[in-house]
Amino acid sequence: MKEFKSKVAVITGAASGIGRAIAGHCIREGMKVVLADIEEAALAQTEQELQAAGGTVLAVRTDVSKQNDIEVLAQKAVTTFGGVHLLVNNAGVGIDRTVWESTIADWEWVIGVNLWSVIYGVRTFVPIMLKQDTECHIVNTASIGGLISDPGMGAYKVTKHGVVTLSETLYCELKERGAKIKVSVLCPGSVNTRIIESARNRPTELQNEPGDEEPENPKTIQAVKTGLSPQRVAEVVFQAIMNEKFYILTHPDSKPLIQQRMESILQDRNPM
Repeated sequence: MKEFKSKVAVITGAASGIGRAIAGHCIREGMKVVLADIEEAALAQTEQELQAAGGTVLAVRTDVSKQNDIEVLAQKAVTTFGGVHLLVNNAGVGIDRTVWESTIADWEWVIGVNLWSVIYGVRTFVPIMLKQDTECHIVNTASIGGLISDPGMGAYKVTKHGVVTLSETLYCELKERGAKIKVSVLCPGSVNTRIIESARNRPTELQNEPGDEEPENPKTIQAVKTGLSPQRVAEVVFQAIMNEKFYILTHPDSKPLIQQRMESILQDRNPM
């Protein structure tokens, strides 16, 4: 996709962080934008700010872990703007606990938001795009944690590894069919977002018992606070879309870690 003006973008997790930055970039490119987020106040504020900047915007409160909410999002996008050309499955949450200490509620919440949401998004929007038979692009937000494995954030990384292979498979299947839909998977390192505050949007039914809350990890907090700006990530994403680039790696210093993992697999070494 080289031209963006007047095309329609649907972005989940659009009220903050990377999603908010991508939405702003879409507006500057002259696109019509459908904002999806579970956080109502932040969603309304984002809608107002982008409209004030001259954007054509529709905000839809969406719980991305629910299939019906994604279907409603798609219906509203098509009804309002007539189609969808760019889908950014971006919503995500994080838990920084060991694999065995993560509760079932932790696992269900993280998998629902990070992985099921992408599955629902693909299942819902790809048929719409195929029917349109126009140039389209899908960006699925994974993480550097979807390409490497190290201690911590196990549930998060399980979902992000899932998003990577889902995206790779989707890319191959669409290419095999000769579809006009391109795919990218975004694998950033640390980005200065509110992901360490994910619990603000955690549903009541998936809350942990008192005393079993996620402990703070100063190292993770520092990495996020000093991370890349979401605006820079948005710029890299749009460059990748224009160049039909599949793997979007925002942090070049992560490549040796990816190479180390791949070589360990090929050389029959244990994880390092």
